[in-house]
Amino acid sequence: MKLLLTGASGHLGANLVRRLLADGQEVRCLLRPGSNNAAVDGLPIERFYGDLRDPGALRKAVAGIERIYHCAAKISTLDGEEQEVFDCNVIGTRNLLIAAREGGVGRVVVTGSFSAVGHYTDRPSDERDPFNMFDHVMPYEKSKAGVEHECLKAAVEGQDVVVATSCAILGANDFKPSRMGAVIRDFANGKLRAYIPGGFEFVAARDIVEGHVLAMERGKTGQKYIISSGYVSMDDLMDTMSRVTGKPKPRLRLPAPVMAVISEITHFVLTNFFPTVPQRLTPGAVRILRQNRKADTSKAQKELGFRPTSIEAAIAEAYEHFVERGLIDGKQASRPRVTELKSRQRAAS
Repeated sequence: MKLLLTGASGHLGANLVRRLLADGQEVRCLLRPGSNNAAVDGLPIERFYGDLRDPGALRKAVAGIERIYHCAAKISTLDGEEQEVFDCNVIGTRNLLIAAREGGVGRVVVTGSFSAVGHYTDRPSDERDPFNMFDHVMPYEKSKAGVEHECLKAAVEGQDVVVATSCAILGANDFKPSRMGAVIRDFANGKLRAYIPGGFEFVAARDIVEGHVLAMERGKTGQKYIISSGYVSMDDLMDTMSRVTGKPKPRLRLPAPVMAVISEITHFVLTNFFPTVPQRLTPGAVRILRQNRKADTSKAQKELGFRPTSIEAAIAEAYEHFVERGLIDGKQASRPRVTELKSRQRAAS
């Protein structure tokens, strides 16, 4: 079976392509020319260069393809990138699903986002909860709700499509790195000076990959499935990273309301005067952490057979990945603690 994978250079895609190759699948990766595609260097894949916003390129990309994993997305927690986020995520998904239908492709598994699931303070959210677009939400969150809408439209037109909803990913093969990967790297290098209380649903890279594979094999057409390893508070996350890396957690724990004000000021200054400087705790990111959103994964567990694994092991794998790439100061690969956690995880599987 020949598969098409979009987003192979991202954190999810880099792990998924390795799983598919390990399973003996033949994989064609849609890559953007000029992007950082180091995540697929040396892998036995077929490279196809094109853009999701180009319908003609997508018609060629799906030729001879039987199934598609669509993981590519423009991820942003910044304002001011609305049009690019919409074009890449919503229009790009629409273009790909049309190309798939016209090209006779079978099932398409599309990566969704937990940020586009309805949020409630009194219970965990599940797939039935509607997204409130009238709330104060980021363009990315709106775009992922739009992606789900395009999937439903395609399903009505006869395309076999399933949505695998991802939470914040932790794990290895994080080449760019992701926002959370940068947090782990900086923590291990002693460069994370402060943090704020709050929390979110996190998913081990191996779990979100497994969720996609299960959605391809067992998911129901037109349905979405939330894939998460579990909720983790920022306090617990700092403690876990400290155990894995051997570094103390930051002493400065900023009150969330204070950080909200700081992030607004920082966002304004960096956006207007230093646009090339990366922004980590944006106003949108702070808002999400303060919500303490929790997920109900019972649908994925019941219908797909999904079983979440250890978040601590995922952090250990991320740490080891950065060590192996020389991104952790003064450390060598295969630390005993990392090896112990990974062995324990394999034994429990």
